[in-house]
Amino acid sequence: MAGRLAVLALALFSLVALAACGEELVDENNELVIMSHDSFNIGEDAIAAFEAANDATVVLLPAGDTGLALNRAILEKGNPSADLFYGVDNTYLGRALDEGIFQEYESPNLEFVPEQFRMDPSNRVTPIDYGYVNLNYDKAYLEENGLQPPTSLEELTQEGWRGKLVVENPATSSPGLAFLIATVSYFGEDDDYDYLDFWADLRANDVAITDGWSDAYYTNFTKYGGDQPLVVSYATSPAAEFFFSETPLEDAPTGNILFDRSVFLQIEGMGVLEGADSPVLARKFIDFALELQFQEDFPDKMFVYPVNRNATLPDFWRFAEEPAVPADIGPDEIGEKREAWIEAWTRVMLR
Repeated sequence: MAGRLAVLALALFSLVALAACGEELVDENNELVIMSHDSFNIGEDAIAAFEAANDATVVLLPAGDTGLALNRAILEKGNPSADLFYGVDNTYLGRALDEGIFQEYESPNLEFVPEQFRMDPSNRVTPIDYGYVNLNYDKAYLEENGLQPPTSLEELTQEGWRGKLVVENPATSSPGLAFLIATVSYFGEDDDYDYLDFWADLRANDVAITDGWSDAYYTNFTKYGGDQPLVVSYATSPAAEFFFSETPLEDAPTGNILFDRSVFLQIEGMGVLEGADSPVLARKFIDFALELQFQEDFPDKMFVYPVNRNATLPDFWRFAEEPAVPADIGPDEIGEKREAWIEAWTRVMLR
């Protein structure tokens, strides 16, 4: 009798366990809402492929720039309006993890991602793409004015480059913050000549400052009629210029300046939000986002590099150079010091 009871108990336990597993593998609805920054741009074919494979509907929820979108996700903590968040990068990772807004999930497709891009050991944020923030220059302007691209950041403080650089405010701009962090890496914080000394010298050399990348690139940059032939932008910008040119080109009209430790590696990721209505679909989408269809879809739309090592890049990507030695400051230090760096920069540059 005791043996039969034990068998029945084991069978009942197995049924309960299977039921629990079934609940974990099926969402209550088939809608997946993805909150992102406004630059998120994925082809309709890729979204349709995921929807067809999972009998699901994907809803995209743009929420402003990276900082604004993350603020919204934090304010909605535990009761989010989305299931998945795309766009948290290594400049904001520490804050996002401290707020506890993401669930842990280790995608099996991380095996295709080099270790250098796996910014979160806890797997609450999965890397999807990366890019580099650096200086771009207008080739035609420099040639017409008998100038060579600068060979160091220090050179930007010299008379020959007076008024010829535009940067973005790190308090309001993602590339502006990335470039500020790169200067911390390059100059240090407590050296005889540190990053704040460099910025003070840039101010004395009439550096231009804008609130965001669009104004810096499309208003101030000489390529578009402005006064500054040097701009803080992205290593993919020359490739984008080549791709979008209305006339056939043999070379990109702009170039990259890639000094060692002066270029910031910006990694973007996705995370399943705590309290998501469709956490299973969200995990499946992360898996999908690391597959080749998704990874090969966005380079000519968002102009960022795919993290999947097997992804094939378009031919014009030859103008999207990668630096040999990017800045060496990690997400933990950025999370700890980001606000202090911004405040110090503001004191030196805007007061």
